[in-house]
Amino acid sequence: MKQDSKEYQAKKAFFDKLITLYGRNVVVEILQDTTVAVHKLHLANSNKPDGSIKKILKLANERGIEIMKHDKNTLSRISKNGKQDQGVAIDIVAKSYQDAKEIKKLLNFRLIALDGIHNPQNLGMIIRSCAAGNVDGIILPKKNSAKISPLVMKASAGTLFKIPIYFCDHLVDALQDIEADIYALSLEAKHSIYDLKEGNRSVFVLGNESDGVSQEVAKLCNDALIIPMNRGVESLNVAATASLIAFMQS
Repeated sequence: MKQDSKEYQAKKAFFDKLITLYGRNVVVEILQDTTVAVHKLHLANSNKPDGSIKKILKLANERGIEIMKHDKNTLSRISKNGKQDQGVAIDIVAKSYQDAKEIKKLLNFRLIALDGIHNPQNLGMIIRSCAAGNVDGIILPKKNSAKISPLVMKASAGTLFKIPIYFCDHLVDALQDIEADIYALSLEAKHSIYDLKEGNRSVFVLGNESDGVSQEVAKLCNDALIIPMNRGVESLNVAATASLIAFMQS
């Protein structure tokens, strides 16, 4: 199949949107939620037919989901976490997981972009706050970032599929392609988030847990904003920062 063919591009676009999760409890939870579309279920040949595997097979068969069996090494490549996959992985077709190029189709939006967020728990809590708050989506790079995983799913407390997550390879590429006011959250900024008068299209960039927003991304921002601190507190956790942004009135 030629890489420039429509068939190849359509197939690539489909697989780009798949999210693969792993672990028996996670897979049971997903299979029980009929609102989550499943592409395929992957099992290791070495799995013993115990209670959890029987339950997984029963749920998958009831939903008519294709079941693939693999040797342990192949399953490890699919799950990308052979030490914790427990011989089970599942491909999810998440409507909320979209290419960042789709942002151009939006008329007005308020987004949070993540630049080098590595902690899965932080990512999960950010997703939860954004889903609950005044945010239209999250831009999540595939490179130099925490991946959607069982830990993220757990930390999001059931909100993982409730808000659009726009994926891209690198955040710089996505931001260059967006016409919007882009703000970096920074401890060195001169302007406060509380003095901001937002337009109709805004992106707030949250940086790495230790180093903040990268210089490469900062160059694309229209301004930098600071959250004023009291009582000598130096900074907030990135997930707490996301919560404040999410519940600001635009």
